[in-house]
Amino acid sequence: MSEVRIAVEQRTEFGKGAARRTRRAGKIPAVLYGHGSDPKHLSLPTIEFARAVRENGQNAVLTLDVEGGKSELALTKTITAHPIKNYIEHVDLLLVKRGEKVTVSVPVHLTGEAASGGLVSQELTEVEVEAEALHIPEQIELSIDGAEIGTQLHVSDIPLPKGVTLQGDPEAMVVTVSEASASMEEPEEEAEEAAEGEASEEA
Repeated sequence: MSEVRIAVEQRTEFGKGAARRTRRAGKIPAVLYGHGSDPKHLSLPTIEFARAVRENGQNAVLTLDVEGGKSELALTKTITAHPIKNYIEHVDLLLVKRGEKVTVSVPVHLTGEAASGGLVSQELTEVEVEAEALHIPEQIELSIDGAEIGTQLHVSDIPLPKGVTLQGDPEAMVVTVSEASASMEEPEEEAEEAAEGEASEEA
């Protein structure tokens, strides 16, 4: 994960009205906290922040050039989006240090295809891991290539990158491969039978 540098401003106005004005100005209200320091109220440039998350994932690490102050290293902790309009309403940032380990949730991406006739169900879409702040994987891949019906993959089966350790329950189910149900196959069979019936009528 690359480190992204963003120029930010300190906020002196608070509340819903101030937040709306911040967003109208093309910025996102944010709070930086951690290491026992007082929370800092900031505004992030919307376009630059959205690009950082798009290119580096939900756990983007930012170098914040704070207006009138020193640079701070921060982990994107929580992004709150509007439920309908889908714009970013607020961001929580966690102050971190180089070399410091943090616990984050990382998406699990399935690769490959299960054996023919298998129905793949992904029970967990992300897992909690501990990693150095500047070496958080954007996602963790788990192969299901050739997985037979009856296969069950747990958190402990996920291959982790070097320096990344698992947190939480290692026996939690991530993927199951079951037999495709008859109800799923019936529509295809009925369609084939209907097509054959139409063909015979035309003949």
